[in-house]
Amino acid sequence: MLIKQLSVFIENREGRLEKVTETINENNINIISASLADSSEYGMFRMIVSEPEKARTVLKEAGFSANLTDVIAVKLSHKVGMLHQLFKVLAEAGISVEYMYALSSSEIGSMILKVSNSKAALEVLHKSNFDMLTAEEAYHID
Repeated sequence: MLIKQLSVFIENREGRLEKVTETINENNINIISASLADSSEYGMFRMIVSEPEKARTVLKEAGFSANLTDVIAVKLSHKVGMLHQLFKVLAEAGISVEYMYALSSSEIGSMILKVSNSKAALEVLHKSNFDMLTAEEAYHID
C-alpha cells in the first residue's frame, strides 16, 4: 500500500515552480496533490502525480533534481478527532511522522505521510482499521 511521491529540489527563484509544472503539464501528467517547503535558498516540491516514474524522468531530462519516495496515503473520514487517532496509533507503535500533507477529492480525504518505518506503520494502521489508498487510487483521483 505504499505510493510513490515525486520530490523536486528547486532553487527559490522566480519562475522555477512554473518551469516544473510546465514540464509536467507538457507531458500530460496530472498533479493530484502537492506540498511546498522552503528555506532561504532552496525548496522541496513534493507531489503525488498520475505517472510518477515518467514525471521523474522528464524532470531530470529538463535539468531538475527529482526523485521518488515511498509514502502512505491514509484515508480519513471528516470527523472530529480522526487525525488525532491516526497520530495516537503511530505514536503508540513508536513511529514518527517526518512530514505530511493532505490529498483530497470530493469523495475522500487522505493524509500523505512519510514515516520513520513504513512497514510497521502499515501493519499498525491496518490492525487499527485505518484504510490506505492504493497506488492506483492515489494516482487517478479526479
